[in-house]
Amino acid sequence: MKIYPKNGLDQLLFGMKQKDVIALYGPPNKKIEDEDNNIIFLYNQTKIRLTFYEDEDFRLGYIITSNPEATLLDKKVIGKNATKLKQELPFKIWEQEDFDSTENHFNDSNWIILQSEFDVVIRIEIGAIINDNDEFEWKFK
Repeated sequence: MKIYPKNGLDQLLFGMKQKDVIALYGPPNKKIEDEDNNIIFLYNQTKIRLTFYEDEDFRLGYIITSNPEATLLDKKVIGKNATKLKQELPFKIWEQEDFDSTENHFNDSNWIILQSEFDVVIRIEIGAIINDNDEFEWKFK
């Protein structure tokens, strides 16, 4: 399962609608609405969470995965040492935010978050890129 920074994950591209995702992956195991009226799909087998933004006509704008087979630039991420992984990736600027036992390692230029616990990556989050005009750069047309 390949992570494509700025684009998506596996066959999923930022900008897809719910019907497009269902055509590829089938119906989600769980469908919920968050406090911002966004729609979230959860797929248990692939360990992915997909957020469709209400204010963007329910386009796919955010992906979270804890799939142990997820790769970022051909490097497995889940279960890897966060500090070492950040050094191996070409993205050099990382902001870090601590939350009790977890840390978020954020790379703004690619909108990637590596979430770690005990310095081991437990999940990765990627978001659609927002350009200088404050508009999403949708990859799926």
